[in-house]
Amino acid sequence: MASLIFARPDGQWFDFPPLAMAAMSGEKVLVPNKLDLMPLPEGATLTLMPASAPVGFDKESGEFLALEENPYKKKAEAVYAVGALLPQGFTRLLLPAATIGGDADPLPILGYTAVGLEKGKLVVAAMATDAHKRWHPRHFNTADLPGLIEKRRAEFPGNRIIGQLAKCSTQYGCFTAQNIMYRRWEGGVPVSPACNAACLACLSESRESGAESPQQRIAFCPQAEEIAAVAIAHLKEAKSPIVSFGQGCEGEPTLAYPQICAAIRLIRAATKQGTININTNAGNTEAIAALLNAGIDSLRVSLFSPLAEDYEAYHRPKDYAFADVCASLALAREKGVPVALNLLTYPGFTDDEGQAEALLALISRYGVAQVQLRNLNCDPRLMESFCQGRRPMGIRQMISLLKERLPGLEIGNYSRDLREE
Repeated sequence: MASLIFARPDGQWFDFPPLAMAAMSGEKVLVPNKLDLMPLPEGATLTLMPASAPVGFDKESGEFLALEENPYKKKAEAVYAVGALLPQGFTRLLLPAATIGGDADPLPILGYTAVGLEKGKLVVAAMATDAHKRWHPRHFNTADLPGLIEKRRAEFPGNRIIGQLAKCSTQYGCFTAQNIMYRRWEGGVPVSPACNAACLACLSESRESGAESPQQRIAFCPQAEEIAAVAIAHLKEAKSPIVSFGQGCEGEPTLAYPQICAAIRLIRAATKQGTININTNAGNTEAIAALLNAGIDSLRVSLFSPLAEDYEAYHRPKDYAFADVCASLALAREKGVPVALNLLTYPGFTDDEGQAEALLALISRYGVAQVQLRNLNCDPRLMESFCQGRRPMGIRQMISLLKERLPGLEIGNYSRDLREE
């Protein structure tokens, strides 16, 4: 059995062998199955969970116990639960077992994953779900990045998108922003400062929960010419090029659909290379219809749940409903434009039997080509009401069910250039 680990207030972590590693699936505390543990992937990091006491399994009593104080200190010292933050290409299977004070400040918006120590090595409750090579952290934040940012500024003088992406590259460490600078693979092109939803764990705008968003939105809506200039250069020169609208540093891109449609026409007049993609909630069906007509190559649609009640409780749409999302999916299928679901995955909810069956039905109904698994970043307390009364089968088992029932479905974590062999 892996042993529990905990962190001191200064962030230093220790293991405590008398308690075995515990984990959570929604509201259920459990001892992880050995098959659900893997070595900590390269590029993963550890983070303490403020105001959260770690919970472990006492093998002698058979009980789950919270570790309230540092057992290695004679003088009382508080300890905190530890979570792992996974790199892209890995999907979380279980959450850290912890008790979080109900009146404690909101936790940072991160994808906390259960972690422990086994035979002197860190293990996490996760599985590899896509090739890690292109999104490995070693390819990003390199020594030549500052020089490349200045090169792009000189190449596109006065282009506000490049200014935003320079900020995203350095302050937020955004990989898709950096890819524009490196001129390779999938590059993000933010376009919209506004949004038509108020998602509970929004990454770009703080909510009433009090959690501080980890990044700020773009403050302007760029012109079609600004968009096209950046996109054309990327699609013409990058390896396996994709330009994607709808990034973490913006709102809902379809609210700027007139500019995107005009940009697509400018782009395709200049080059037929690469893939033009949009990451969207797909609630603005009028905009989706216009983008499909303009020649968008692919859609990636964010989805917390395939059931209207749960979808709307999390995404909190302002001027659309889940039915509008379904209408957009139907339009894409009619036009033959491939759709990937950006499935916001949370153990104990996403793998509920009812959620899984509804997901299978939605994928079949609209001919979804790919499910991209995204570890939902949030304070676990935000998910308490969603997880009550669920019957989770396990994230690994849910993925197996999707593969078994829909053998043609691609399951992974990344978008791909549709023209790449």
